[in-house]
Amino acid sequence: MTATIIDGKAIAARFLAGAAAEAAALAAEGWAPRLVSISVGDVAAAELYVRNQSRQAAAAGVAFEARNYPAGISLEQLTGVLAGLNADPRVNGIIIQRPLPAHIPVKALQKAVHPLKDVEGMHPASIGNIVYNDLALGPCTAVAAVEILKTLPLSVQGLDVTVIGHSEIVGKPIAFLMMGLGATVTVCHHMTRQVAVHSRRADAVFVAVGKPGLVTGEMLKPGAALIDIGINRVEDRTVGDADFASCAEVAGWITPVPGGVGPVTVATLMKNAVLATRMQMTHYRQAFAAAE
Repeated sequence: MTATIIDGKAIAARFLAGAAAEAAALAAEGWAPRLVSISVGDVAAAELYVRNQSRQAAAAGVAFEARNYPAGISLEQLTGVLAGLNADPRVNGIIIQRPLPAHIPVKALQKAVHPLKDVEGMHPASIGNIVYNDLALGPCTAVAAVEILKTLPLSVQGLDVTVIGHSEIVGKPIAFLMMGLGATVTVCHHMTRQVAVHSRRADAVFVAVGKPGLVTGEMLKPGAALIDIGINRVEDRTVGDADFASCAEVAGWITPVPGGVGPVTVATLMKNAVLATRMQMTHYRQAFAAAE
């Protein structure tokens, strides 16, 4: 193996330490950050995420409340709950846990969260701001992946980047974030012909497709950075979208799965929670000053 394995846990720890310091400063001003998690039904996968988020919130000095609603709740009732949380100045961030029941469209809930409390970065306004290179509360996984790349000894300006996967919340935001930093970006998707032609000439490759082993070593330029965002269960193991063994023989840097992008994603969520609190404090103070 020639690649340097990127330690996502170490990067996440630095992010959480910074978030904790900012959270303490906000608490001293009477604005202690507080997150509310919304889950629907009895879903074991969501419970795992909630427990992990709760632990990371404690490390970041962010209060965390988990709310679970019955599977039969209607979309109208749930949007009413979100309206109440939007109006509550004691709540600074809202997380919509997935999966949701079939009758609850996740996009409808994401749109119902106020942009100032959109710590997941899923609201259309949050996604749209990236197009204008105005990153505030960006989608956590995409931001985490880009932040990992920024820790490497590479000059991002002019970097040739290939993004494999073009989802609205990962692939596309990564592409716009990297363009905003000055990189030259190629986006591949399920209709792209000869993905390897694009990935072999890239200095950095992001992959987020959900297909284990999709990217192999022969698809990479020697010394390239590989940021593997995929999470897949194969037998009793969790693996990414890259064939780690063959890619590690060619890449210069590679993220492991697990232990790579995942921890940084959760840490980014906590950074967003603290930033959202700061933004709301400024918003309310300005509103009160204007009313006087």
